[in-house]
Amino acid sequence: MRPVNSDSGAREFRQAVADLQEALASQGEARPELTFEREPPPRRLAPFATAVAATVAGPAAPDDAAEDAEIAGGRFVLLFDPAGQPGWDGRYRVIAYVRAELEPEMAADPLINAVGWSWLTEALDSCVTGYRNISGTVTTVVTQGFGGKQDEPMSTGFELRASWSPLTDARAETELDGHLAAWCSVICAAAGLPPSSGVASLRPPRRRRRQ
Repeated sequence: MRPVNSDSGAREFRQAVADLQEALASQGEARPELTFEREPPPRRLAPFATAVAATVAGPAAPDDAAEDAEIAGGRFVLLFDPAGQPGWDGRYRVIAYVRAELEPEMAADPLINAVGWSWLTEALDSCVTGYRNISGTVTTVVTQGFGGKQDEPMSTGFELRASWSPLTDARAETELDGHLAAWCSVICAAAGLPPSSGVASLRPPRRRRRQ
C-alpha cells in the first residue's frame, strides 16, 4: 500500500503550505490590487490539498451606487501525493483557474484564447525554473439573457483552466512562490493591470451599467 498519510508526507505538505503563505504575503505586497482568501480545497483529488482564491475589483460605473465590482479573479489549488499519481510526473500538482470580463470586441477576436494561454506559459517561464505536463483550456464566454432576463446587458468573459506539475529540486523544494506569482500574473493580465514580469495585459474592460 502506498503511504498516503505518512508522517513524512504530512510534514512536507505542512512546510509547502507555510511556503505558500509566505508567497501570498509577498504577492499581496507586490500586487495590492489583488485580494486573497483561503478556500476549502478539493478532497478527492489527492491525500493533501490546499486552495486560495484571488479577486481584482474595479470601479463601478459612475451612475451605479454599488460598491466596486469584481473584474477578474481565480483559484489556485496545490495538490500533494507522497506516492505521486499517473500523469503528474511528480508528487505535486497545481490546478489554476482564472476568469475576467472582456469587452465584446475583444471576446470576438479569434486569437484571444491563444493569447490567454500564452499569458500562463510566459508567466511560468519567467517565474520558475521548470514545470511538467501542463494542460488546460481557454474559453471565451458570452452570456445573453432571454425571456424575463432579455433586458439584461450581454456580458462577455474569459476563463482559463490549467494544471501542471512543479519541478522539485534535490532539497524537495518546489518554487511555490514562482508558481503562485505566475498565476497572479495571469489574473492581473486578464484584468488589464500593468504587467510586472513582461506579460502583456488586456486593456481594462468597460464597466457596464446594471439594469
